[in-house]
Amino acid sequence: MPNSVRFNPNFPKITASDELYARAAGLIPAYSQTLAKGPTQYVNGVAPKYLQRGKGARVWDVDGNEYLDYNAGIGPISLGYAYKRVDDAIQQQLADGITFSLVHPLEVEVAELLRTILPNAEAVRYGKTGAEVTSAAVRLARAYTGRDNVLCCGYHGWHDWYIGVSARNAGVPQSVKAMVHTFNYNDLDSVRAALDENTACVILEPMVFDYPDPGFLQGLQALCRVNGTLLIFDEMWTGFRWALGGAQEFFGVTPDLACYSKAIANGMPLAVLTGRADVMSLLDEEVFFFSTFGGEALSLAAAQATIYELREQNVPTYLAHIGEQIKEGYNELVAHLGLDHVTQCKGHPARTMVTFAPSAGDPLLLKSLMQQELIRRGILWSGFHNVTFAHTTRDVDYTLMAYRDVLEILKQALRNGRIAEQLRGIPVQPVFRKTSDFHTKPKVAVNGNGRA
Repeated sequence: MPNSVRFNPNFPKITASDELYARAAGLIPAYSQTLAKGPTQYVNGVAPKYLQRGKGARVWDVDGNEYLDYNAGIGPISLGYAYKRVDDAIQQQLADGITFSLVHPLEVEVAELLRTILPNAEAVRYGKTGAEVTSAAVRLARAYTGRDNVLCCGYHGWHDWYIGVSARNAGVPQSVKAMVHTFNYNDLDSVRAALDENTACVILEPMVFDYPDPGFLQGLQALCRVNGTLLIFDEMWTGFRWALGGAQEFFGVTPDLACYSKAIANGMPLAVLTGRADVMSLLDEEVFFFSTFGGEALSLAAAQATIYELREQNVPTYLAHIGEQIKEGYNELVAHLGLDHVTQCKGHPARTMVTFAPSAGDPLLLKSLMQQELIRRGILWSGFHNVTFAHTTRDVDYTLMAYRDVLEILKQALRNGRIAEQLRGIPVQPVFRKTSDFHTKPKVAVNGNGRA
């Protein structure tokens, strides 16, 4: 029988997953459309590779194995898989149509709804992916300010303007790379050192896993205003999770532009750019940002239903409550086992990450062993807890019980120095993304005053 959410005597059989994997070889580069979903982020040989369906906080792979899921589709699932109110809205709209030859009323209705909950949403524009709207925001900032340079901190998608600062920058012209620099989170001095009269915008994730230091976001906003630079929040993760109004509401800082996706439509593809009316008005004629599927009605119907549910059920408060139980419970366990120097759980409760200290051993091997053993216990985990409204206290209790067992295995493996030997497959591979020291690139001085 397939494995389920319990201690399973054996690791899951993944025959159908591996057959699909073999068919994808050479056909689909990297095997996946999303790096975080791909086989390099799971123990290859143990973990499933293809999921068939989901319901609530559970997913089933193509071999029929059931898992308690803490990835939430890498963020978009905020309420739960196959959530009735959202699915009903999609089906109702589907009966009328998906994409039309003129503008659909939902484009207005959802924009009006967003204006009531997002502090900076004087105007709204839709896209399909996060990378689309962050790139549109950068283009708008350049047009509005008449400047070229960008300062960024965090991860902002695959387009040339951003990915040129990463290690995976092949194909990006040097001229594009030269216009983008990075700064360190919670380090206003690194911002001051990089800001100049040609800086169009500062774009950052307002929080990844470290909380902003007191005054950091406010100080960043003040620096931007003095310099005539636009401040852009990339709220792919913080939006609709930290608070209904995202990081803007949670931290009390209103950026000039803000970008959203993921949790806004409970899995349907939608991204949103919001901002000041005077900046956004450039989209009328001067800045081109149009797409065939920007007003696709199924996603807008899903977003409308999702936002209503998030608001009526006070979902962000629930996510914080359930996530805090996991975070506190994990850290209490590692303290009790004497492993608090090895591993910790950090971040906002709605989205926490388990970290491993390099001093204890190779963090990827430690993560791989933990992932492997959690999979055996029916938990799909890649180092994060992206909690949803469907996760229950009972799920948390089971998760902490599983962690107790797995941390004991980890402790024994560390004591014996046998982490790698206990892995049943290829360990998790590194990615280019970081949560600190974001590919920091110093300015290149080209004149006497040190300006880039």
